[in-house]
Amino acid sequence: MSKIAILGAGESGVGAALLAKKQGLDVWVSDAGTIAPAYKAELKDHQIAFEEGQHTFDRILTAQEVIKSPGISNEIPLIQAAKQANIPVLSEIELASRYTTAKCIGITGSNGKTTTAHLTYHLLRQAGVEVVLAGNVGISFARCVAEGQPDYYVLELSSFQLENIEKFRVDIACLLNITPDHLDRYQGQMDLYVSAKFNLLRNMAAEGSVVYNHDDPYTQGRMVEAPSGLTRYPISLQIPVVPGAYAQNGSLRCILSSSQVSIAQAHLKLLGQHNQYNALAAMTIAGLVGIAPSAIKQGLATFVGIPHRLEWVATIREIDIYNDSKATNIAATAAALASIDRPIVWIAGGVDKGNEYATLHSLVAERVKALVCLGKDNAKLLQSFTGKLKHTYTTQYVEQAVNQALAWASPGDVVLLSPACASFDLFESFEQRGEAFKEAVRATRAFYEANTSATAH
Repeated sequence: MSKIAILGAGESGVGAALLAKKQGLDVWVSDAGTIAPAYKAELKDHQIAFEEGQHTFDRILTAQEVIKSPGISNEIPLIQAAKQANIPVLSEIELASRYTTAKCIGITGSNGKTTTAHLTYHLLRQAGVEVVLAGNVGISFARCVAEGQPDYYVLELSSFQLENIEKFRVDIACLLNITPDHLDRYQGQMDLYVSAKFNLLRNMAAEGSVVYNHDDPYTQGRMVEAPSGLTRYPISLQIPVVPGAYAQNGSLRCILSSSQVSIAQAHLKLLGQHNQYNALAAMTIAGLVGIAPSAIKQGLATFVGIPHRLEWVATIREIDIYNDSKATNIAATAAALASIDRPIVWIAGGVDKGNEYATLHSLVAERVKALVCLGKDNAKLLQSFTGKLKHTYTTQYVEQAVNQALAWASPGDVVLLSPACASFDLFESFEQRGEAFKEAVRATRAFYEANTSATAH
């Protein structure tokens, strides 16, 4: 019986453990932190051995393979020791790919991959395809493989997940964009980050298809290194690309050898130019799968987006409030700011990831009237914009951030939470940050409505 050691007992690690156990492997799970009660219960229920609060090197290094959760760096001593002992260190998606014959659609990019994955899933599912959405999106690929075999997987894949693959390959790959992010993980070297993203194409068969952003310099620049034989489908908002998908005269068009589809941009419920790229990618993938043009159009028109990505929350005193908590880097925040053509009171801040805020200066000068910083240490963010905006404010409390933003906003303005930073100083995740923001907005709306009613009486 093969021995497998799994590092990390979050969704990725536990999913891998469940699949490995189902396949009859000797599984040992090790987490240096505390395992969440729900995951611990799953491991116990399936009689999977585990430890928490430490990594027992001697036991882990007796395994034939190590499966590493994506959040664990390749540079930690344990991973280095495994490599020195010639023990393969693989990702959870590599393990999962061994045990499925379903076709896989892999979607990666610095920004937009979650929306594109959800939209692609929506288009396929609405058309009657047996499809499962997995990967970086919340449910691990391995867990899904352990539970069943659909016709298609739509996989949202991060650079971390793509680092430790060996034979994993997708049938359709999608590279949305590559902008500076997670450079602390890649020794500050953009080339290492780009290479991790391009691992998505590494093992593709000659009959595979790749959808890529023709307008993105990193993506376009590295396509020359893609495996030969792949059929390439560019997407662009700048020029017509055929075969491929592009914007023209207020419509999004996709032209493939077997079909073509066009939809007016006004019929999309997604805000912003970046979401036009996401829609172009999803409609191209759907066309490659063989979804009928009429079904693609219907699916595009009915997709309302996902939480924490430019999500409308409420209107208070004719001020629209949007939650874009998922914007944890400069590029994502720039896309959000560019999507709104009204004066913005911007809420930003959190854990800085080496951000260069100067790249936002011109956009902020054009669109932002005030900045509210939400985080434990806002010094760098404040320093970058003090003197460039009339109003700045800093707080560690989301309720204060909402109230101050509304105090500076006028009817017709927009209050936008788009942090450009990670959430881990005040919150456990960007989701928790977004939910806390929405709860504060709703409480504030209830207060205004109650006081307006009382005044009317």
